[in-house]
Amino acid sequence: MLSTRVARLRERVEADTQRVRKKTLDSLEEIFNLAVSLAKGDIQTQKVGRKQVKVTLKQRQIWARIAAYVAQVMNSIAHGFDERDLDAQLDELERLIDEAQARAEDGKTQGKTA
Repeated sequence: MLSTRVARLRERVEADTQRVRKKTLDSLEEIFNLAVSLAKGDIQTQKVGRKQVKVTLKQRQIWARIAAYVAQVMNSIAHGFDERDLDAQLDELERLIDEAQARAEDGKTQGKTA
């Protein structure tokens, strides 16, 4: 019964994690595309306060670095997203539940007082 609940929780977490990962990657992709457009000169002005100002060569270099960093973050999220840590914790939880159930079945559970 508890193992089934943990299994359902794992499935829900995996689905939620994938959904959050996709939304995050989609948002980062928009930022990446804008940074690349600024770096390449496709966008020649940017809004600063209430004014549109021309993007300088130095600013394009900065936008290129930002695009590179966003790409690194996207790569990191695509490969990780702390899912491994959560999986390890759920594995341990399942192990503990299985162990507790096995002890209960064997009658080896001891009552402890705090």
